[in-house]
Amino acid sequence: MLEVTPRKGLVVWVYSLKQIKQLRHYGTVIYVSKKMKYVYLYMDAADIEATSARLLKLRFVKKVEVSVRGDLATTYGDQISEFKRTEEDEEEKKKRGGDRARH
Repeated sequence: MLEVTPRKGLVVWVYSLKQIKQLRHYGTVIYVSKKMKYVYLYMDAADIEATSARLLKLRFVKKVEVSVRGDLATTYGDQISEFKRTEEDEEEKKKRGGDRARH
């Protein structure tokens, strides 16, 4: 049976975009920002530390950061009940209800 390997993103800040083809050897290039000069690589989570150490040794690499996208919560259905309406929300609701009655 096919197993899914955990993967993570790596943000590589570069001085120049000329060497982007070299970064393909380290992972899958997902996005390149020409304005901010960074490359988003996608690779196996087990290889992140070793690859980031190798990338930092390259001359054209400024900084390497591990993406936090996998650590962020993406389901918010359970948290909706935690938010309570403020007095401003109640006043806004009354105003909207009054506007609808006039039309």
